[in-house]
Amino acid sequence: MIFGAILAGGVGSRMHMADMPKQFLPLGEKPILVHTLEKFLTCRQFDMVYVGVHPDWVGYTEDLVAKHTAFAEDRIAVVPGGEDRNGTVMNVIAAIEERFGPSEEHLLVTHDAVRPFVTLRMLEENIAAAREHGACDTVMPAVDTIVESTDGEIISAIPPRGRMYQGQTPQSFRMSLLKSLYESLSADERAVLTDACKICVVRQYPVYLVRGSETNIKITTPGDYKIAQAMVRELSDD
Repeated sequence: MIFGAILAGGVGSRMHMADMPKQFLPLGEKPILVHTLEKFLTCRQFDMVYVGVHPDWVGYTEDLVAKHTAFAEDRIAVVPGGEDRNGTVMNVIAAIEERFGPSEEHLLVTHDAVRPFVTLRMLEENIAAAREHGACDTVMPAVDTIVESTDGEIISAIPPRGRMYQGQTPQSFRMSLLKSLYESLSADERAVLTDACKICVVRQYPVYLVRGSETNIKITTPGDYKIAQAMVRELSDD
């Protein structure tokens, strides 16, 4: 089976403009999260789409789902998020296994709730890559020179730009593989994780690349929010 996991457990601390997590802010006529969820629902390969949210916002999210996506309510489940991003992923996996049982065939497509411009092409290519390779990440070639600094004051290194990529999401996996790799990590190894793909990298499991898009932006700051609003207005005018 194939499952989507929309990660909406954050509280939007960098937005500084609302009393609610950024995934619930309006974008056009719908919340950001609903835009993202609708993109997943257009992909008929998903058997279920899970939304992992902060425990305090589970009821609110269930109400949003009922209001905006009642036509597909049987394909959506809302679960409490964990203490961090990967904790939320593991909570989604636990919910899937509780309902459908564990299986080596299960695929999991994880995605930021605040990337509402993901495309059907990206979702389908993630599913295909996860099925073939076990793990994949959606990326874009870096267009700017990347500067590394170990102390935040002086340059330590400037890696060759041709080898640098900017990570996006989705990130997709054979579910049993991701779970087993995560469970093999020590507490110190888990502490340095920034996303799900790093679970694989730490254990030296190859992660394949899927082409992202310049429009697949993550809404993190007020500037991002303004750009997203302009993008939605342009799409509605077309």
